[in-house]
Amino acid sequence: MPDRQIIALGGGGDTPDQSALLWSYVLDVVGKGRPRMLYVPTAIGDSESGIVSFYDRFARRVEASHLLTFPYPPDDLRGLILSQDAICVSGGNTANMLAIWQVHGIDLLLREAWESGILLWGASAGMICWFEAGVTDSFGPRLAGLDCLGFLPGSACPHYDGEELRRPRYHELVAGGFPEGIAADDGVAVRYSGPEIAEIVSCRPGAAAYRVTREGEQELESRSLG
Repeated sequence: MPDRQIIALGGGGDTPDQSALLWSYVLDVVGKGRPRMLYVPTAIGDSESGIVSFYDRFARRVEASHLLTFPYPPDDLRGLILSQDAICVSGGNTANMLAIWQVHGIDLLLREAWESGILLWGASAGMICWFEAGVTDSFGPRLAGLDCLGFLPGSACPHYDGEELRRPRYHELVAGGFPEGIAADDGVAVRYSGPEIAEIVSCRPGAAAYRVTREGEQELESRSLG
């Protein structure tokens, strides 16, 4: 059975060099000399600048392509998604992204891709979308809980140390019945094999991931990429 892998990033590093360590880690996990990698910028409205940034970052190291949903997805949507070695989901508005994916069946194709062994990964919206639920600013800066795809169990919160409201709001939501789960600081990547955490890595000194429950939070063991 293919290894179903997801890399959930809390956010990028503080510097380009730190973030480059995360991108190299992702490519090491893919494990191919020049893998096929699809960028999915739905959460940023298919932003041209976001797409250009992705190609600037990865085109010298991967066979890069991207998926547009405006004005509509390509005819061979399934073929595009399932022909990849890795799929990168952008940050942005998670709620809008999931609504568009559901309308066009992209959510179902991403599950098929994951179950066939294609690596799924991303930061922020590209982190939380894979879980049962996530903490999002899709509805405004107050932060809210959002039902997500459910590939991975529990909930997730990105930018745990990067945005002032993230930690207290996540604890507030969990205390009120929101699913317990995982929080990741900026610069931290949590790699899953199936539903289980396989490894946690960090490109920032002191950055970590945490198990958040109604009893509190527990820092999880991680490896520094620095």
